Amino acid sequence: MKKVRLILILSLLIAIFSCTKHEITLVTIGTGGVTGVYYPTGGAISRMVNKQFSKYGIKATVESTAGSVYNINSVLSGDLDFGIAQSDRQYQAVKGLSEWAEIGPQDKLRSVFSIHPEAITLIVADKSGISRISDLIGKRVNLGNPGSGQLQNSRDVLGAFGVNEDMLKAEYVKAIEAPGLVQDERIDAFFYTVGHPNENIKEATSGRVKVHIVPIEGAPIDSLLEALPYYDKAVIPHVYYELSTNIADVPTIGVKATLITSEDVSDDIVYAFTKEVFDNFDEFKTIHPAYDTLTKESMLKGLSAPIHPGALKYYKEAGLIEHIKPSLIQ
Repeated sequence: MKKVRLILILSLLIAIFSCTKHEITLVTIGTGGVTGVYYPTGGAISRMVNKQFSKYGIKATVESTAGSVYNINSVLSGDLDFGIAQSDRQYQAVKGLSEWAEIGPQDKLRSVFSIHPEAITLIVADKSGISRISDLIGKRVNLGNPGSGQLQNSRDVLGAFGVNEDMLKAEYVKAIEAPGLVQDERIDAFFYTVGHPNENIKEATSGRVKVHIVPIEGAPIDSLLEALPYYDKAVIPHVYYELSTNIADVPTIGVKATLITSEDVSDDIVYAFTKEVFDNFDEFKTIHPAYDTLTKESMLKGLSAPIHPGALKYYKEAGLIEHIKPSLIQ
């Protein structure tokens, strides 16, 4: 009887140990369209964390989403654990601006790190006669789908030149649909805020309809940069899109992609994600050519929400804390 009881006790202990050992914490990262940079970035981060499953017990997955606004709102609601969002959208959520004007500042939003620069890119058909922003008046222009950061970027650029949507034949479709619409001659131009090089832009520049990238610069843009600190000057290298009819690099402005989370996500989870990316930094940089100029220090710039305590713990250990704005440390 004692032997049977001992066997039962041992079996129970083994069962309990097995359950504990294989307990999984599911974590989801909201990204963007599958052809952009957000999706493979989320995938790479997930793989880095998943490789250390025995250490963290985390199973990370990626979700393709409508973009920045969706990701921020879903992180705040708890539907996503992490999301990739443009720096301007992060700023607006923290300040209670734009889509968040009616509900106010989103105090639960937290920063983890920033990633690559994203240039506001204006692609136009050569036959449209568009060579500057003011030429868009009366033209068929895709500004970006609702819920995407690029829609607000388009509006900001247009507004800087005194152009509003009522002056255009505006469309609001996803960026992945826009190259086909240009080649089918259903639109004349489209805005796309993205890291370069990008497959959608390559598609747009390699079709039957010849296209070029319009510079976004001048005094109105200088004023915009002063008013909105999350924007910065950027350049789109011609070598990335040699089939366009441009003959040189194109000046523009842009934002940064950032990884965000909520104060409700545990410190351990955020620490694990931060540590695996920064400890495998050289591998992370190989994800996309847009990451060629990344440095660990630059990944702590362009943030507006307070740094999550889990990320902050790693930055202290790694000696990176001095590169973070003091106002982001709580």
